[in-house]
Amino acid sequence: MPTATTVVDRLCDAVNRHDLDALAACFAVEYQNETPAHPARGFLGRAQVRRNWEQLFGGIPDLSATVAERAIDGETVWTEWEMRGTRPDGHPHLMRGVVIFHVNDEEIAKARFYLEPVDVDPGGIDSEIGRVVRSADES
Repeated sequence: MPTATTVVDRLCDAVNRHDLDALAACFAVEYQNETPAHPARGFLGRAQVRRNWEQLFGGIPDLSATVAERAIDGETVWTEWEMRGTRPDGHPHLMRGVVIFHVNDEEIAKARFYLEPVDVDPGGIDSEIGRVVRSADES
C-alpha cells in the first residue's frame, strides 16, 4: 500500500524527468498551497501547479531536485528540498528549504511551502542582522 512518502518520491522523480503529466498527477485537483513567508504567493489547484512547473522547466532546462531529509507523521511528510539548475542568463538557480505535504488518497492535498533562493551574500550573519534591524527601523 502506498504511503505519504511514496507520493513525495513520485513528485521528485517527475521533477527530475521533467514529466509535467506525472508531476501534476501527484496533486489533488483542489490542491492548496500556502506560502507563509510570502502569503500572496499561495494558490489553489492542480492546474496552477502545472502552469508553475511548465514555466520552471521552460526557464531552467536542466532543473533537478533532491529531497535531503524527510520526517513522516501519518499523512504528513516534512521534506527538505534542494533544486538546482541554470537560468537562461547562464546564472545558477539554487533553492533550498522545507515543504510540508499533507497527503490524502495518494495525492498531495495541501502544502506549506518554505523553499527559497539560496542567498550567497558573503556578508555573514552580522551583516544580515544589521540589515534586518535597519529594515525594521525604517518601517
